[in-house]
Amino acid sequence: MTERPVLYLVVCAAGPAEHIHELVDLLIADGWQVCMIVSPTAAPWLDRQALQDKTGYLVRVEWRMPGDPEPHPPADVVVAAPVTFNTVTKWALGINDTLALGVLNESLGAGLPIIAFPHTKDELAAHPAYAGHLAVLRAAGVVVADGKPLSPMNGPERWDVVIEALRSTRSS
Repeated sequence: MTERPVLYLVVCAAGPAEHIHELVDLLIADGWQVCMIVSPTAAPWLDRQALQDKTGYLVRVEWRMPGDPEPHPPADVVVAAPVTFNTVTKWALGINDTLALGVLNESLGAGLPIIAFPHTKDELAAHPAYAGHLAVLRAAGVVVADGKPLSPMNGPERWDVVIEALRSTRSS
């Protein structure tokens, strides 16, 4: 029996985060060990204990203390879903002021496969810096989904795009 691959799921404070439990169920059913890292703004939106019970891992929001053991196994792949304008902008600039950004920055530096699913207001997506920040992340190897693939109007099927992207990453 082979070990299930480890997926770090970085969750930011955008509408689809309220339904992240649906994605977690799909990821587990698809054969992943899911370790969640949640932005401080998204944390109060989620039932972290229920997600921890589902995944078997602490849902992390804050940095661990020096000397504390790493609560998650090393990642094989990272998914940022949903990822906000704020996180995209800071990530492209290398800002590391939350654990979620720290994980994204370290994963990028480690060369891990990363798939990002932005979810931003149209007004923010039209900001002149946004397209450039997405281009920086793409140039660094991040697979960035186009548009707003996790629209709340999609219902539970919104997560199919994540599963399909992961399956194509596994097969390549």
